[in-house]
Formats: sequence, C-alpha cells, structure tokens
Amino acid sequence: MKKRLIDIICEKSFKYSETPVFKLASGNMSHFYVNCKPVTLSPEGAYLVGHLIFNHLETMDCEAAGGLTFGADPIAVAVSYTSFLKNTPIKAFSIRKAQKDHGMIKWVEGDIEAGAKVVILEDVTTTGGSTITAINRAREAGLDVTGVVTLVDRQEGGIENIRTHVSQVSAVITRDELMASYRR
Repeated sequence: MKKRLIDIICEKSFKYSETPVFKLASGNMSHFYVNCKPVTLSPEGAYLVGHLIFNHLETMDCEAAGGLTFGADPIAVAVSYTSFLKNTPIKAFSIRKAQKDHGMIKWVEGDIEAGAKVVILEDVTTTGGSTITAINRAREAGLDVTGVVTLVDRQEGGIENIRTHVSQVSAVITRDELMASYRR
C-alpha cells in the first residue's frame, strides 16, 4: 500500500525543480512542493491514506483523529471510515483556521467531547507550525492530544518541532522516499 501511495503522490502531488521556485506557507522558497489534496480527495488515495494512517493509529491511544482544516479533513474522514470497516471506530474532527463567530463559537467541529484522547493529523509537515497550532487549539477545546501523524514529512525540522509539544509523532512518507521514487 505504501509504495502505491508514494507512486500516486509522485504522479499527482509532487513537483520538483533544480532551482527553488516553490514558495511555501512559511514564505521560504523550495526545490519541491507537495500538495496532497489531489491524492487525499481521490478514491484510491483516500483508501490508501485511510488504511496506512489507521495502521499508525493502532499503536496510539486515541478516540478521534483530525486536524487543521483543510489539509487534515479528507485524511480524518478516510481514517474514520477505515476504522469503522475494521471494527475499531475512530471519530473524525476538524479544527477551524478562524474561530466561528456565531452559534456555538467553537474551534473544533466533530462528534467529540472535552477529555477525548485525540491524534492530530497533517497532510504535509515542513516546520510543524500549523500542526502546533492544531495541537494548541485542540487542547484549548479540552481535548487530550496523545500524538501526531503526518502523511508526508518534508524533513525540514517540523517533526522535531512538533515533538516539543507531543512525544508520539510519526510520518507515513518522507521526502527522501518521494525523491527516490521521483528519480526512478
């Protein structure tokens, strides 16, 4: 499954240039760019992502998985669906980028209560900034963040930064694995 997912990411979501032409959310320029949404929103990609991340969650103590909208949303739904098929339900949730200003005025949406053990999901990790934002907002909502799983680690220090907030952090795929596949 992982090899197939790497192949699909290289085909649909991975761009590389000999010169740094891709501007990242951090403002830095990079030689490569990964946009996982064409994969996580595709039928085969959702299937593979749901199963592979569910496998990571089996070693973590969690009732729900989710993260900052929009990158984590299709991943959380794929994982939740997969977990139901495997008879080990894990709920999905989403964390807003801007706080809702009407109704219940919440950062976190989903069928979860304060005190729930959750894992934060991320599509691509570079510096870890958006993941740390998600961790903080989840904690502000009373959730017990037990870990983080990222689909792609760009290997630029993000995982290490996240570990200063949560000890259990893993990546499904690394930049090195994508580059090895891209070069083949």
